[in-house]
Amino acid sequence: MKWRHYPEDVLPVWVAEMDVLLAEPVAEAITDAVRRGDTGYPSGTAYAEALAGFAKRRWGWEPAVERTAIVPDVMLGVVEMFRLVSHRDAPVVVNCPIYPPFYQFVESLGRQAVEAPLGADARIDFVALEAAFVRAGRGAVYLLCNPQNPTGTVHTAAELQEVARLARAHGIRVVADEIHAPLTTVGFVPYLSVADDGLSLMSASKAWNLAGLKAALAIAGPDSADDLKRLPEEVSHGPSHVGILAHTAAYEKGADWLDTLLAGIQENRELLTGLLAEHLPAVRYSPGQGTYLAWLDCRELGDDPARTFLKRGKVALNSGIPFGTGGAGFVRMNLATSPEIITEAVRRMAEAWHEKLAPNPSGW
Repeated sequence: MKWRHYPEDVLPVWVAEMDVLLAEPVAEAITDAVRRGDTGYPSGTAYAEALAGFAKRRWGWEPAVERTAIVPDVMLGVVEMFRLVSHRDAPVVVNCPIYPPFYQFVESLGRQAVEAPLGADARIDFVALEAAFVRAGRGAVYLLCNPQNPTGTVHTAAELQEVARLARAHGIRVVADEIHAPLTTVGFVPYLSVADDGLSLMSASKAWNLAGLKAALAIAGPDSADDLKRLPEEVSHGPSHVGILAHTAAYEKGADWLDTLLAGIQENRELLTGLLAEHLPAVRYSPGQGTYLAWLDCRELGDDPARTFLKRGKVALNSGIPFGTGGAGFVRMNLATSPEIITEAVRRMAEAWHEKLAPNPSGW
């Protein structure tokens, strides 16, 4: 999708998949399965056991395997969690700007998204969150993104504890999308490590570039175990068995590869910071501590700068508008690519903007 959605002359730095080769243990798991014809339905708890081991080593938290279930992917898992813990018309609270499919899936379910805008520092604004809880009413759901997409904010233990406190006080169930959890440069705190009554969705998909090999895990806190037990059995038929084998290998044997990836992403954050400061200083960028996404404040360039960058510069970024309130004037850029592509993308962006102002003042 990343490289084929736009014409060949467009440089794509948008959708969240990476320009990297697979970790060798993951590639081996896939090819070994094909060689032995192991391409049937998924079964067992190996995926959950692998995640539990990774989480214990990485975050000092070990989810209980018996409180997990395989689901087709994170967003379809989110939908199933909504059905388990809320009535069919219950509103869903989201922190905006937010990953656009949050709105799309909520709408497809016939529900209302209630926005709780992030603060100016891209962190949870608890006054706004509590106000949204009040508007949504008891029995609603809060879809928490941890780490946050698109800002890259990694929520602290204290912030998550306050989320849990407010949710309990207002009768709100919390479902956490934690797909970007391994892609953090500071200590990631799983929501279920501070709240016993939540539900979480995790996957190796983003961190090991496995978006096309669908699989995820739903995880319940101790007080939500009975909710997860009501998950329809047929949901477990949806994940790809080969995907589960690949995700399991990633969690079990892919840590070194992941560390190398994270170091490269950090170098790309620093590269982007320098390039923007030199060639496009009107764009403000505060690097996040999670994900491989950059949330760029281009409000000085107009309401929808992504359109200008695409039309004039032939570089594709995500427009901030579909990310909800607070997204207009922003673009999301994918940093999981080569330094050469990032450099070329900024060059095109700078020339696209300055084309209207003066002949090549960007200095390239």
